[in-house]
Amino acid sequence: MIEIKAPQFPESIADGEVADWHADVGESVRRDEPLVDIETDKVVLEVVAPEDGILVAVRKKTGDTVSAEEILGEFEPQPVIEHDNSLENAHHDYNEATDDQAARSNDSEVGLLAEKIASPAAQQLAKENQVDLNKLSGSGKSGRITKGDVVAAVAGLETQPQELTPVLSDSRAPTMHEPALSAIHDRTERRVPMTRLRASIAKRLVEAQQTAAMLTTFNEIDMQSIMSLRSKYKDEFFKIHDGTRLGFMSFFIRASVEALKRFPAVNASIDGTDIVYHGYQDIGVAVGSPRGLVVPVIRDADRLTLAELEHQVGVFGKKAQDGRLSIEEMSGGTFTISNGGGFGSLLSTPILNPPQTAILGMHKIQERPVVQDGEIVIRPMMYLALSYDHRLIDGQEAVSFLLAIKGLLEEPARILLDL
Repeated sequence: MIEIKAPQFPESIADGEVADWHADVGESVRRDEPLVDIETDKVVLEVVAPEDGILVAVRKKTGDTVSAEEILGEFEPQPVIEHDNSLENAHHDYNEATDDQAARSNDSEVGLLAEKIASPAAQQLAKENQVDLNKLSGSGKSGRITKGDVVAAVAGLETQPQELTPVLSDSRAPTMHEPALSAIHDRTERRVPMTRLRASIAKRLVEAQQTAAMLTTFNEIDMQSIMSLRSKYKDEFFKIHDGTRLGFMSFFIRASVEALKRFPAVNASIDGTDIVYHGYQDIGVAVGSPRGLVVPVIRDADRLTLAELEHQVGVFGKKAQDGRLSIEEMSGGTFTISNGGGFGSLLSTPILNPPQTAILGMHKIQERPVVQDGEIVIRPMMYLALSYDHRLIDGQEAVSFLLAIKGLLEEPARILLDL
């Protein structure tokens, strides 16, 4: 018998919460398949099966708080017996000859498959809130539907407007196409618990606004030079760098790194009454995930090429969607970049990521009329926002920092020539 234990947490994390069991008691699990997810304040940690066997007992249920290396359940190693599907497959092939019956059979099999790939906690929550698992796409390993997917679906149902149905003019009973009047006025509410990660995000954002003397300065950049450069070389870049696509984020990271070197206070942090100046540039990139906003960190960004930066951003984005970011990948950081433009945001005021003292906000590229050399021309423009901690960074320094980024991006050759 093997005891399934919670992983060792970093010093900054005191405990975690059992988010989702991926197997029922008595269910066979293969080696390295996920058994249970532990949600912490920063990341969801996956505990996998140590070897082939069966989950014998669950000691910590979904929602229970656990400490590092606390026993979660018991696991009995034994070979997993493969189910022989040869007869079933032959029978299925035979049934395909009858079109109507086969169609109905396939539909039912799809429904059973959706239930099989949903975790027990997800199935229970879906049942309580009348959520159709067949309509959900799983964010877990191999497309498995997790509790977080169901919570997100329930939250989505709450925001959908109810369809209005005309009132019947006579007293006859409503038909199947005419719902009862009570359904028209049905005002439902659902209360779902805030996930540990969402609660942590909320707490940190409030603390940032209450602690820092936060201000935001704005500017705009002409994206034509970068867009032309990208359009000219993106295909060649893709071939040479093993399928890595050339985007805009790598240019913004490089420009930010060069500007941070010129303005060390923007790259610094406040620790009590001390100012900590960092002799390196670790850039956090805010990424949306099914469980909330996460900020993985690109270490030593000043030493990476554009291709290496684009590759790292792509890897982090995929890991965020799959819930596989580690605590180490989201720890630290001296400066953060947030791109709301991917969601269509034209302008915003990003909130600081403590203990950092500044954050850069990218936004949507939009063609606008601008004046150049006395003439009105249409250019692809983007608003930039820099939120900063006025306790450490003065207004002049913040504006100068943003102007430095603007100059580097509007003339990308300056990045290569160190101008």
